[in-house]
Amino acid sequence: MADNTLYELLGVPRNVSDNELKKAYRKLAKEFHPDKNPQAGDKFKEIAFAYEVLSNPEKRSIYDRHGIQGLQGSGGSGMDGEDLLSRIFGGGMPGFGGLFGGFGGGHRRRPKNETQLLSLNITLEDVYMGKTFQVEVERRIICPKCDGAGGKAGCFSTCSSCQGRGRKVTLRPLAANVMQQVTLPCNDCHGSGEKINEKDACSNCKGRKTINQKTNLDVDVDRGMNTQQPIVLAGKGDQSTDAENGDIVVRLILEKHETFVRQENDLYVEKTISLTEALCGFQMNIRQLDGRTLLITQPPGEVIAPDSLKGIRGEGMPIYRGDSKGCMYIKFSVAFPENAFMQQANLAQIEALLNDRPPREKLPQEFEDVTLEDFTSTDRGEFSGERREAYEDEDEDDHRQPQCASQ
Repeated sequence: MADNTLYELLGVPRNVSDNELKKAYRKLAKEFHPDKNPQAGDKFKEIAFAYEVLSNPEKRSIYDRHGIQGLQGSGGSGMDGEDLLSRIFGGGMPGFGGLFGGFGGGHRRRPKNETQLLSLNITLEDVYMGKTFQVEVERRIICPKCDGAGGKAGCFSTCSSCQGRGRKVTLRPLAANVMQQVTLPCNDCHGSGEKINEKDACSNCKGRKTINQKTNLDVDVDRGMNTQQPIVLAGKGDQSTDAENGDIVVRLILEKHETFVRQENDLYVEKTISLTEALCGFQMNIRQLDGRTLLITQPPGEVIAPDSLKGIRGEGMPIYRGDSKGCMYIKFSVAFPENAFMQQANLAQIEALLNDRPPREKLPQEFEDVTLEDFTSTDRGEFSGERREAYEDEDEDDHRQPQCASQ
C-alpha cells in the first residue's frame, strides 16, 4: 500500500503539480510559522520536511516508490541506510515528532541549532525589585518571503563539492611540517548540502532559506533570583527548516553595590560610628534597595562594641518565588578619637564616670621603662617574618658543613 504520509501533511494528492505543491506549502507555513504560532513549532518542521522531500524530484521519486522506509534506507534500494540518507539529506534524516513512528530504521533525534550566549549587566536593585529587560539579538530566522523553501520547487540539487554532507574535511597548518585535520562548513552550499541556481533562488534569502534579523527579546530578572544561574530563552535562537530552534542563554553580571553586599537571601552593610555613638546611642538612616528609608535607633547605654554585628529581620533579599525576605546585617566599626583630643582634667572626669580601670599590677623590685611605638601591618610582617628568615639563613650558614675538594 502506498505511503501518503507526506502528501497528507501538506493536504495534497499524490499527482499534485509543483505549483500546487508550493501553494499548499506556503499556506500551511504561514499558518504554523514559529513567529506567528509559537506552539506549533513541531508541526511547522514536519511541513517543511514534507515539502523538502516532495519538491525535490529525486527525493520524491524514492518516497513514491519506497515510502518513508525508503528515505530511512530500508526500501530495497540496495544501499546502506546511512549512505542513502547522506546522499539525499546530507548526513542523515532526523525524526520529526512521531512522523516516523512504527516504521523500520529506528528513531533519530532531530538536530538543534547552536546556543547563543549573551551577557546582561544588572544591579542589586533589579534583583530586589524584579525587572524585565529588552535585549537586541541578531539571529537567523526562516525567510518570510519563501517560508523557508529557498526558491522554486525542485530547484535544489545535491552539492557536488561536499557530496551533500554540508561539511568538508581540510588540512590546516599548525607549525612547520605539522598539519591538523579539521571539518568546516562547505563554502559552496553554506553548510546546507544543497545548491540552487541564482535565477531560481528566492530573492530575499538567496536560496539559503533563512535570513539574519535583529530582534528585541524580553529577559525577565525575577525578584530574589540567583544571579549565578543563567537565564535560558528556549527556542529563541537561530531558526532553520532542518533543525530545532536554538536557545539563547543570558549570563547575568551583577554590578558592585555602593552600600550592600548580597549573600544568598541576606544583605550585609558596614557602618562606622563614633565613640560617643557607641556609648551613648544614635539614630541613622539606611536607604533600602526599593527606595524606602529605614530609621535605625540604638538606645543610650546599649553599647556597640567594635566589629559588632546587628541584624534586622525581613529586610534582606526577597526569597525567590516566596513571600518572605532574608535579614539585613550591619557590621559596626567604632572610630576612636585622635591623640590629645581632650585636656587631662577632662580625661579624669571621663575616667571617673566610666570607673572601669583595673587595679595596677604590683611591680617587682627591678624593672625597665620601655616606649610604645606605632607600627603598621607591613612593619609587623617585616619584623616578624623577613628578619626571622634572615636570622635563620645566618644560622644555616653557621652550621653548614664544609665540603671536601675532589682529589
